[in-house]
Amino acid sequence: MYKHLFFDLDHTLWDFDRNSAECIAELFDTFRLADLGIASSAEFSRHFIAINRQLWDDYDKNLIEHGYIRQHRFPMVFRALGVDESAVHTDLNTEYLRLLPRKSHLLESAKEVLDYLKGRYTMHIITNGFAEIQALKMDSSEIAHYFTHVVTSENANAKKPDPRVFQYAMEISGTNAAESLMIGDNYEADILGAKSVNLDTVFYNPQRQRVTNPPTYDISHLKELLAIL
Repeated sequence: MYKHLFFDLDHTLWDFDRNSAECIAELFDTFRLADLGIASSAEFSRHFIAINRQLWDDYDKNLIEHGYIRQHRFPMVFRALGVDESAVHTDLNTEYLRLLPRKSHLLESAKEVLDYLKGRYTMHIITNGFAEIQALKMDSSEIAHYFTHVVTSENANAKKPDPRVFQYAMEISGTNAAESLMIGDNYEADILGAKSVNLDTVFYNPQRQRVTNPPTYDISHLKELLAIL
């Protein structure tokens, strides 16, 4: 039934939390954050991941601009840890952005699943991330060759869950909703956004989140895709 598969990237294929935690551990040592009273890189990472995710959720909902994330996330982490935010080194965010997309960890079985699907379907990425950063992530994790198109908020002039993103993705891919399937971890951005243009959806839902408007398929592990496709 399906000919085209549209994947989200971060938290769906590319293991954002693991890759981010590695970056944070390196930054913790490089910038000597223990000297500021931060107990451990694990504690620093735990706060960073939670705050960064909330900021990206706000960005997806058009509550903040992208620049706000880069400017405020590390000061917010420092405040949450009880550290004076004026101690944030000006290069901390710059170095994080340099390191992060060069990390290569994928979610469990992602490569196996993509190997199985390649040749059976035409695959694409739809991401709210920025083109240059996402391209580096895909190159670092060696998955770029699986995908025909990478749709970003930049080239679509809108971001998920805006229906224009999905319409643009189908248009440049030469397909329609009846032949397409959206796979993502973000219920509002990926699932509700895709449903707004009548796309079937796979909700990658390892936390077993309960939702009121169910997706076409709900999975907790990527290998479950093999039973669907």
